[in-house]
Amino acid sequence: MSLSGTTLFITGASRGIGLAIALRAARDGANIAIAAKTAEPHKHLPGTIYTAAEEIERAGGKALPLVVDVRDDAMVFGAVEQTVARFGGIDICVNNASAIQLTGTLATDMRRYDLMNGINARGTYLTSKACIPHLKRAANPHVLMLSPPLDMSPRWFAGHTAYSMAKFGMSMCVLGMAAEFKDDGIAFNALWPRTGIATAAIRFALSGDEGMKACRTVEIMADAAHAIFEKPSRSFSGNFLIDDTFLYGEGERDFDKYRVDPGTPLMADFFVPADIPPPPGVKIGA
Repeated sequence: MSLSGTTLFITGASRGIGLAIALRAARDGANIAIAAKTAEPHKHLPGTIYTAAEEIERAGGKALPLVVDVRDDAMVFGAVEQTVARFGGIDICVNNASAIQLTGTLATDMRRYDLMNGINARGTYLTSKACIPHLKRAANPHVLMLSPPLDMSPRWFAGHTAYSMAKFGMSMCVLGMAAEFKDDGIAFNALWPRTGIATAAIRFALSGDEGMKACRTVEIMADAAHAIFEKPSRSFSGNFLIDDTFLYGEGERDFDKYRVDPGTPLMADFFVPADIPPPPGVKIGA
C-alpha cells in the first residue's frame, strides 16, 4: 500500500524523527505539511522548515512549510486550514513535536514545566483536535503520537516527573481519543523507540557524540510509522507500539541496518515496559 496522494500534517518535522517520517511518506508521493517553529537556522541544530521542504520535494513529495508553535491555538488551527486549502484535506496527523528536560522536581523550574507540558501534552491534544474534523472525511485516517506505552511504574517518574507527565499526557490522548472517535474510523496509535534514536536530543540533551553511537537511526521510526499508516484505521487503533517489536510482527528481520555503530552496544530508551521484550536476535546493552 502506498501513501501516494495522501496528506500528512506533522509537527516538529524540520529535523529528526519528524523529518524522517515525512521523507518516508514523500518517497510514495505524499503531501507533507511541515508544522514547526524553526524558520531560521539554529546555532547548534541543523534544519529549518524550508530545508525540510526542499528535502521532501527532492524525495518525491509535495511540501508545505508552516511556522507553527503547537502551544498557540490560532497558529495550529490556521496551519491546519492552510494545509486543507493547499492539498484538499488531511489523511494523517503526526504529533511529533516534543520538549525534554530530565530533571527532578526541585531542579525543574515552572517555565520549563509549562514548556514541556504545553508542547507535549497540550500541543498533541490541540493538534489532534484541529485535525479531527478533516480526518473524519479521509479514507483511512490515522493520528500517531510519538509517545510511550502507558506503563505507570514509579521508575519512569522518579527522576523526571515533569517530563514523564508531559510524555504520558500524549499517550493518554491515544487512550481516550481512540475510544472517543472509534465510530468515525479514525485510528489513534502511539509509537516509541526501544533504543535511543540518533537525534539532536541525544547529542545535546543527553549523551553527546559517544551516545549517538549507541543509538539506532531515525529510519527505524520512519519505517514503523509508514507501516502503521498502511493499516486499516477502523481495525488498528488504540495501540502502544515499540518500534522493533512492531516491525518484527510486520516481517522485518534485519535490525542491524538501523544501528549507527554496529560495534557499540545499543542504549535502551526510557519508558519501555519489561513485558515487551526485544525481537529475537536483538540485544540491548553490553
